[in-house]
Amino acid sequence: MSDTPDSAVRTYTEQHRAAFLDDLAEWLRIPSVSAQAEHDGDVRRSAEWLSAKLAETGFPVTEIWSTPGAPAVFAEWPSDDPDAPVVLVYGHHDVQPAAREDGWDTDPFEPVIRDGRMYGRGAADDKGQVFFHTLGVRAHLAATGRSTPAVHLKLLVEGEEESGSPHFRALAEQRAARLAADVVIVSDTGMWDEDTPTVCTGMRGLAECEIELHGPGQDIHSGSFGGAVPNPATALARLVAALHDAEGRVTVPGFYDGVAELTGTERALFAELPFDEDAWLRTAASRATAGEAGYSTLERVWARPTAEVNGIGGGYQGAGSKTVIPSSALVKLSFRLVAGQDPDRVQDAVRTWAEAQVPAGIRHRITFAPATRPCLTPLDHPALQAVARAMGKAFEKKVLFTREGGSGPAADLQDVLGAPVLFLGISVPSDGWHGPNEKVELDLLLKGVETTAHLWGELAAVPR
Repeated sequence: MSDTPDSAVRTYTEQHRAAFLDDLAEWLRIPSVSAQAEHDGDVRRSAEWLSAKLAETGFPVTEIWSTPGAPAVFAEWPSDDPDAPVVLVYGHHDVQPAAREDGWDTDPFEPVIRDGRMYGRGAADDKGQVFFHTLGVRAHLAATGRSTPAVHLKLLVEGEEESGSPHFRALAEQRAARLAADVVIVSDTGMWDEDTPTVCTGMRGLAECEIELHGPGQDIHSGSFGGAVPNPATALARLVAALHDAEGRVTVPGFYDGVAELTGTERALFAELPFDEDAWLRTAASRATAGEAGYSTLERVWARPTAEVNGIGGGYQGAGSKTVIPSSALVKLSFRLVAGQDPDRVQDAVRTWAEAQVPAGIRHRITFAPATRPCLTPLDHPALQAVARAMGKAFEKKVLFTREGGSGPAADLQDVLGAPVLFLGISVPSDGWHGPNEKVELDLLLKGVETTAHLWGELAAVPR
């Protein structure tokens, strides 16, 4: 275990708190919105700002890596211990669009501190969670008396995460030798709530498709032709209805092949979380839970694969009636995948299943978007336990474990680098990612600093 003194870390963090927050506010003033072309220059300026700040922090190597889209920032700080493990930290410096008229109480790119919180676009997602690593590594050095980190530390901070990371996989593959690591730390995630420190152990993958069905060459009169030619809207409705059985399971043959089943330990740990299903339903703006039989709500959204209808349409949609057989119908489907599932095999299975649902006389087209792989780190993995110990020292509480129901580029790093992915975040649900008045809790942000200050020693002590 790490011998980093807790009190020394906390003292150093408090002594440098004001300057740290001033620097973060300066970075937040750069509107690095990757989804809007008019901010391309701001995204580059954000990368340049971070690169310079990392050099000022002490990283002897800082580079801006161009992509066909927005630039990423790479930094490296070798340990003076040649046997030290190599750790890669991932985050992103681009942010979601934001404007005062969206419902913000203040200018989203003029951060303000109020009631122990910093408000501003990117405060939590993800600039604040990237930036706590700068003070964290300095606190680590100050508390241990080291001149270099206890691990060989690398950072990769991309500039297109909020635009779907379209060039990230290619960047990771092109730069795989520079990015090579024993462990990947993703700081683009959160905790259960303000009072419950948690470590995320995995994220689901994602496969998406669009299915188009075409019948007549144009809309035709339902009185003249109805009941005598195939209706693509009816065929589509039957296809969608066949997607699940009465128990909420996906009916696509082979869909569950390889799924990593929950262990009894994992189910028990999920059950320890202070989950209020009624409050969760209010957040979901829904009146009842649903899903695969035999699993709790948390298990369904974290650890089970799903199939969802994201959009459906066809035929006349205007006011009044228009008695036609529509010429076409369309559905958009998404499949959340869990550890053990292969996106390519799932896509093949969905394509085969969907084609079998299409009746004679209906033409079809199935289009898949690029897939995201799931990632999962086993609970007993030594590096995961090191993260939990570091967070426990900072928060002085028992650390619980969660998963994320969504998907992200972390799986690409796991896939390309062959390294376990660990999640370290301090954001909480009330931080309002992507919405107006995004904020970060300052006390939690500083706990993130303390966690990373302890983490490098903890990971260095893990047997390899």
